[in-house]
Amino acid sequence: MASEGTGEAASGDAARGATSGGTARDAADARTAPTAAPDRAPDSQTSHAPDSQSSRERTSQGSRTRTLILETALRLFQERGYDKTTMRAIAQEAGVSVGNAYYYFASKEHLIQGFYDRIAAEHAAAVTDVLARERDLAGRLRGVLLTWLDIAAPYHRFAAQFFKNAADPDSPLSPFSDASEGPREAAIALHRQVLAGADTKADPELAAALPRLLWLQQMGLVLYWVHDRSENCERSRRLVERTSPLVARAVAASRFRVLRPLVREVTDVLSEFVLPAAAGAAARPTRPDKG
Repeated sequence: MASEGTGEAASGDAARGATSGGTARDAADARTAPTAAPDRAPDSQTSHAPDSQSSRERTSQGSRTRTLILETALRLFQERGYDKTTMRAIAQEAGVSVGNAYYYFASKEHLIQGFYDRIAAEHAAAVTDVLARERDLAGRLRGVLLTWLDIAAPYHRFAAQFFKNAADPDSPLSPFSDASEGPREAAIALHRQVLAGADTKADPELAAALPRLLWLQQMGLVLYWVHDRSENCERSRRLVERTSPLVARAVAASRFRVLRPLVREVTDVLSEFVLPAAAGAAARPTRPDKG
């Protein structure tokens, strides 16, 4: 996601982001957008306040402006579609200058990164109850994935439009990209909680990789959900119901000694070919010494 850097950096990132993922109008807007500073409270409210208070007020105002731009963008994506919504239209609807819109979000792609962050935060908050009361691994997996479908439901209409960009491995919208590290790691951390609080324990050799593997399972669900045209995405929900017990049984079975060689082979294959490259060496499980 775009960070609040210098005006020059923001303008340069905006031009590159809009050219790669936006319309020609977006690209032109990005090149000509003023290097605006964040919106701030009127001078009359802050001119006599201590520096620390002024800083807090500016930060608060900036946070509100950023939230306003993101919420406006998501509403327009739903109403008009992702491809037909320009950064200029978002700025006009939000009542901010085009320059300020580009200050907070360098392109429409960065707005989607803001969407990813919001979904991750809402999901983590919404699953607190199910993780507190449920100890069965299948139940925990089912609750977490079904809750994600509930949280994402309002955005299903335009999901396919930006997914075609997310499928490009060079796009910042890719869930494996550096730009997506924040929401990706938040989701992996959530699956780590799922495993830690369950009464089913995995084989130690597989345990380090499992949170990322469960995240990959969730990414498979997201892909299915994007293409799901059943009423209220009922088939996606059924997929969760069917796969959660299977995954839980596979995790439990990994501890059987007779399956230990198979677990080791699976772990090696996953480490080499399946686990996201963005995870680096940290995703590769450490194998205990044999003997």
